[in-house]
Parts: sequence; C-alpha cells; structure tokens
Amino acid sequence: MASGARVFNGCRSLFAAAKSATPKPTATAATTTTAAKKKTTVKKSTEKPAKKPKPASAEKPLKPLGILKPTPISPALGNFLGVSESARTDAVKKIWQYIKLHELQNPTNKREIICDEKLKTIFDGRDKVGFLEIAKLLAPHFVKTT
Repeated sequence: MASGARVFNGCRSLFAAAKSATPKPTATAATTTTAAKKKTTVKKSTEKPAKKPKPASAEKPLKPLGILKPTPISPALGNFLGVSESARTDAVKKIWQYIKLHELQNPTNKREIICDEKLKTIFDGRDKVGFLEIAKLLAPHFVKTT
C-alpha cells in the first residue's frame, strides 16, 4: 500500500507541473474569442453563396468493369437467356430465377440442383449440379475478348 502511494504521489507532482505550464484563459481572452466569432459570422453572410452541385445526369456514367461488364456469350447460353451478350452476374441471377421458378432444387439437399433438359444444355449434360459449381460451369460459355 505504501509503495502504491509513492507512485501516485509522483504522478501528482508530474501533473501539477504540467498544469502550471499551461496558461489559464483570462476574461479578456474569452471576450476576444467571442468577438472573433461574431466577426466571422458577419463575414460568412457577406460571402458569395456556394456553387450548386451539378445534377447527376450531367456527370459521366461509369462503365461496368469485371464481372459486371456485358460480354459475348455462347449460343447455348444465349438461347437459354435470350440475349447475345450478358454480364456474368446477370447470367447467374437469371439461372437462379429459372431454378426457383421450376423448383429444381433438391428438397432434401438445397445445395443440389436437379437439371432439366434446358439446364443440361448449359451444364455439360449433367443430371445434378452443386450450387457452387454453377459459376465454374458457366465460365466456358463466356467468350474471352482481348
């Protein structure tokens, strides 16, 4: 207990030295800061109004990149989706919509897709496909452009 008191007393003496080194605000300093604030508010009201931001339609639209960029697809996938170009994300979304609409998920194992004739044309004639394999099986259908 005595050693702890010595440690804290030493800290108090260090803090006391630091407190005495910082200047205390005086009443004149407080009045000058409030006067300075009043002056700045007056200046703000006399300044020109800020420029209005441009509308979003005037800005340049961003081009989609990576998997969001529409690319040419194989005829088999084109027949399934009904388009000649598609982004990878859109293709996967439309395939999942088809799977959900036709209830092609295995009811006991939701990670497994039971392929009908239309899906077999895309998935190399496989009867069952794991949901993680869909993106891998779609890769050959996207033509690489260099």
